[in-house]
Amino acid sequence: MEILSLKGEEFEKEVLSQKGKVLVDFYADWCGPCRMMTPIIEEVAEELKDELKVFKVNVDNNQELAIKYDVMSIPTIILFENGEVRKTYIGVTDKNELINGIK
Repeated sequence: MEILSLKGEEFEKEVLSQKGKVLVDFYADWCGPCRMMTPIIEEVAEELKDELKVFKVNVDNNQELAIKYDVMSIPTIILFENGEVRKTYIGVTDKNELINGIK
């Protein structure tokens, strides 16, 4: 399952205005741990495709979003529900931990 990358102007529509759960992976192309998380995020997105939307935000290209959501290290994965931050994961995170936190 392909995970779409969001830019700042799309964030409002795709994340903050959505009903339900949205998982956002804040990453950078040069980040090794971020690359380690990519297959995990893809598996979560596939397994929970009926329960949530999943997006990526490149922090190098979207610094204002990174600042707004206090992304100090990457990867940072934020679960939104009905436009509100529900849970934040920092660093490489186990797939089961993500799935359990989303449910």
